[in-house]
Amino acid sequence: MSNADRVALVTGAARGLGAAIARRLASAGHPVVLADVLDLVGETAASIAADGQRTRAIRLDVADEAAVGALPEMLGEWWPNLGVLVNNAGISPKVNGRKRMVEDTPLEEWRRVLDVNLTGPFLLSRAAIPVLKRRGWGRIVMVTSQAARMPSSITGAYYGASKAGLIGFARNLAAELGPYGVTVNSVAPGRIRSDMVAGAAPGLNEAFLARIPLGRLGEPEDVAEVVNFLASDAAAYLTGATVDVGGGSYMP
Repeated sequence: MSNADRVALVTGAARGLGAAIARRLASAGHPVVLADVLDLVGETAASIAADGQRTRAIRLDVADEAAVGALPEMLGEWWPNLGVLVNNAGISPKVNGRKRMVEDTPLEEWRRVLDVNLTGPFLLSRAAIPVLKRRGWGRIVMVTSQAARMPSSITGAYYGASKAGLIGFARNLAAELGPYGVTVNSVAPGRIRSDMVAGAAPGLNEAFLARIPLGRLGEPEDVAEVVNFLASDAAAYLTGATVDVGGGSYMP
């Protein structure tokens, strides 16, 4: 198979990391489905298509089981050619640009973060598994976070919990799907320039910058390149791994 026969589905693809990942996978020859709850996803897909790439845009709430279940019908002939799934969609609520403390966290907000950040990847992965197993080849990439690896002064506990859970989910799924030629890996970005990062209160990003040995915030393209590698044949013997993309701010 060539990448032209491997459809890539990227969630949270309207902007930021998701848009950069979709653009990189498209440039590698994948037909790309950009999924997001934001109307902007159509414009993002159109901008990639303007470069001569094959793209489709769909509105999707990854936490909606019925909506995810409707993907085969929604995508039609693209669905049986699915080869790459990038679970990127995620939310990190703030209060005036700052994280919410546990004692002040409403249960409804806790549940919504876990629904989007952890249950969403479960639903998408579960839907994709039959197709990937049938093809005998597949790549699932979870976009987690360094907040899953250490306490964060910027993101709330529910964000770190959901992203740590995502790493655990990926490892278990990697063990299940390895015999079928499907790899499952995680990418853990540090502070990457995005709308989510821009929403932090003044001074937080600057303080974090002092902890980065490479001396700069990451760019979405830094993450996209790693995802593209994990989605490639070159990463055929890599599964269950977590790749930290944070300029050295976290060194396990």
